[in-house]
Amino acid sequence: MNQSCVALPTHAARGAARPEKLPMNPKLAAALLLLSVALAAGCGAARPSKYYQLTMPNDLAAEPPSDPYPVSLLLGTLMASHLYREDRIVYSSGSESMGAYEYHRWAEPPTEMIEEVLLRELRASGRYRGVNFLRSGARGDYVISGRLYDFKEISGSPLSARVTFELTMRDSKTSSTVWNHYYSHDEPVSGKDVPAVVAALNRNVQRGVNEFRSSLNQYFSVHPLNPPSQ
Repeated sequence: MNQSCVALPTHAARGAARPEKLPMNPKLAAALLLLSVALAAGCGAARPSKYYQLTMPNDLAAEPPSDPYPVSLLLGTLMASHLYREDRIVYSSGSESMGAYEYHRWAEPPTEMIEEVLLRELRASGRYRGVNFLRSGARGDYVISGRLYDFKEISGSPLSARVTFELTMRDSKTSSTVWNHYYSHDEPVSGKDVPAVVAALNRNVQRGVNEFRSSLNQYFSVHPLNPPSQ
């Protein structure tokens, strides 16, 4: 937390009578000196923030190649509470109590980072004719959107990192919902500091995205596909 700089009292304005100097108690003088040092330190540079980001899963190369589905996907916005649309790392100390770290932050809001991981992984899988963000203006056969419910540290013994989100896919032509997938998991944290929590959240997102990808592939493997958009 930033501290305010406080000016110590000075003599009265020029021209006013100076008060008579009285002997000062040595203990009082030492206390005033320590106070001056503390105030000077408070006027220094603020504590720097540390930033973190999610990484891509590293198992795409191990996936066997397959012919792409003749469909294009559009990724819409991942909705969430304002806590997950900001950059501060959230923690929960109870069933209802939540807070956020001041000096530990995400490089981007969690909703945007997860959207980016989804986009990059679906593209890297090579299973679809095209994958783009809905906001890009591209055309697609299906639109995927969702909501992020949890993305936070859960205090307790053991410490854990909770990720909960739901994704829904609708047909662009009929606007009907054809698929949805719900994911919720508490990932154990291997340490007691914030970087360990971030690593657990990262693993949890990768696990959820892999589960989502498998479920989506299963849908297209058993359902007839719409003709590609013209």
